[in-house]
Amino acid sequence: QDQVVESGGGLVQPGGSLILSCVKSGSIFDQYTMAWYRQAPGKQREWVASIPPDGRDYYRDSVKGRCTISRDNMKNTVYLQMNNLKPEDTAVYYCNSYPPRGDWWGQGTQVTVSS
Repeated sequence: QDQVVESGGGLVQPGGSLILSCVKSGSIFDQYTMAWYRQAPGKQREWVASIPPDGRDYYRDSVKGRCTISRDNMKNTVYLQMNNLKPEDTAVYYCNSYPPRGDWWGQGTQVTVSS
């Protein structure tokens, strides 16, 4: 049974940084493109960044230059380093495959950017 568990969120001031982690259990990790998504209050969930098993990473324009997605296939873990955080980055952050699988959605981790 596939399961993902996100962690690392919190309350941070504008301009601050966070590192999110996501551990995946179940099926083979390194065969999937992994991604981070986020959902802000009252908005639809949106894609943030993705990383193929051994290829180039991709970002939505609003986080490009501020976020870095990475993965450790030995640890079945994907990370999202977020720098220069802005209030509009406030959301629950989820990891999943890309494209996402319905049965992989976890609880997410809350990121709140506020002074």
